[in-house]
Amino acid sequence: MWRPSRNYVAYNGAFPLALARDRPAPEGATRRNEYRMSIIDISEVKPGSHVTLNYRLSLADGTEIVNTFADRPATLLLGAGQLAPPLENILQGLKVGHHSTFQLEPGIAFGQRNPDLIQRISLKTLRDNAMIGESFNPGDLIEFNAPDGNRYAGVLKEVNETSALFDFNHPLAGQAVAFEVQIIGIL
Repeated sequence: MWRPSRNYVAYNGAFPLALARDRPAPEGATRRNEYRMSIIDISEVKPGSHVTLNYRLSLADGTEIVNTFADRPATLLLGAGQLAPPLENILQGLKVGHHSTFQLEPGIAFGQRNPDLIQRISLKTLRDNAMIGESFNPGDLIEFNAPDGNRYAGVLKEVNETSALFDFNHPLAGQAVAFEVQIIGIL
């Protein structure tokens, strides 16, 4: 008769307990501890959940920023930075089938605009972060390598002979947004 290894039982919570009950428990373990199954609560969205959902993010004037209802749903891992933390917080506690629209006041979803995040960058720094032959125009979103290894993105506002003015605020900072969600699945 085939008998699963202890590791198989430990890592596969769906293994039927009846098949292993005739095997003696390892020394120091009770049968209850050896065959305890991991139960994942997928009844509602929690931190660390994989959530499949449709969502629409739009400005107060109705301008759509993102809309997955029109194409196909998104699957996101809560806590991985795929959504702004305030938007992730809205999802927590929602159940499969939930569909509603949340109105967020200016500055709640993406923070308030910070004037300190509007900065001048030397043209040398701009060129160091560019591909050979790449040109930039006001309105372009440009990524920079930071000394700490992170990457930062800013919107180019203007260029003069020696420097470029960038806005490193989130493009939606300080704006009211509507966040419509429909939860399709939770894992």
